[in-house]
Amino acid sequence: MENILPFISDVGFPIVVTLYLLHRIETKLDTLNESIVTLPDRLKEVK
Repeated sequence: MENILPFISDVGFPIVVTLYLLHRIETKLDTLNESIVTLPDRLKEVK
């Protein structure tokens, strides 16, 4: 038990930061995907 607590404190912060950054990237990728999907329709409107 004494060895587990320092391990959790050392590894916990990077895990939390990684999960936060993955969540931010996921939302940006969703926006990018939506833009790419609607691009052909938008290009047809311009012509």
